[in-house]
Amino acid sequence: MCLIAFAWRAHAPHRLILVANRDEFYDRPTAPAEFWPDQPQLLAGRDLSAGGTWLGFSRDGRFAAVTNFREPGKQVSNARSRGELVVEYLRSQAAPTEFLAALAADSRRVYNGFNLIAGDGEELCYWSNRGGPPRCLEPGLYGLSNHLLDTPWPKLVRAKQRLAAWLAGCDGGLDGLAELMADRTLAPDPILPHTGVTLEWERLLSPMLIHSESYGTRSTTALTWNESGGVDFFEVPRGPDAGPPRHFTFEVAAAERAGARATSSAASS
Repeated sequence: MCLIAFAWRAHAPHRLILVANRDEFYDRPTAPAEFWPDQPQLLAGRDLSAGGTWLGFSRDGRFAAVTNFREPGKQVSNARSRGELVVEYLRSQAAPTEFLAALAADSRRVYNGFNLIAGDGEELCYWSNRGGPPRCLEPGLYGLSNHLLDTPWPKLVRAKQRLAAWLAGCDGGLDGLAELMADRTLAPDPILPHTGVTLEWERLLSPMLIHSESYGTRSTTALTWNESGGVDFFEVPRGPDAGPPRHFTFEVAAAERAGARATSSAASS
């Protein structure tokens, strides 16, 4: 993912409302969102190059998403795929705090810069390997792009503003939520971030929805997760090879959430 706006326990009766764009080169092979045949509890798109994903949800009430941290010239060529982090969390039974703390402490695992958010309905936590220690988020409205959480890049500020307006009216359902991210407005040069790429690339990357000949927004995901356990997951493929939208609804049983928490607590005691 490259742009995420989300409301955590800030809009009753929902635990989480989230909308996100994934930006990638068009020639990187990708499978659209589905329940994975080899891991049927896991709902996500799939990066067919490295096998991981950028955003996913599990039937037992676990959610995670990752974004890259933009730092040109500092990439480690043999680093592990950041998309594996989402899959690993969704398959685990650790609480978000436990998972992120263990990840932060494991210096043997080498990744290029990333941001990871992970939740289980009880808590939603964030960690970047380019920032401070893992932390759990208070209820509120947040944004994440290719720098640290809530870094006020123009497109991130715009995404949060548009999500706040949608929350105020809840207009258009998930279709309307996804379309919040279809804004191609370029940021003016004086307020562009300076991330080490050329001015041409800063301009190209500045809209919420990116489009160029070889690189751009490949999909938009909108999801809601209500307090009773209902998950509504909507993916809009974008780009030159875009297929039809994909819509999934399912229930996360309270017993499954409690069981996963109990297992995690027993394992750590």
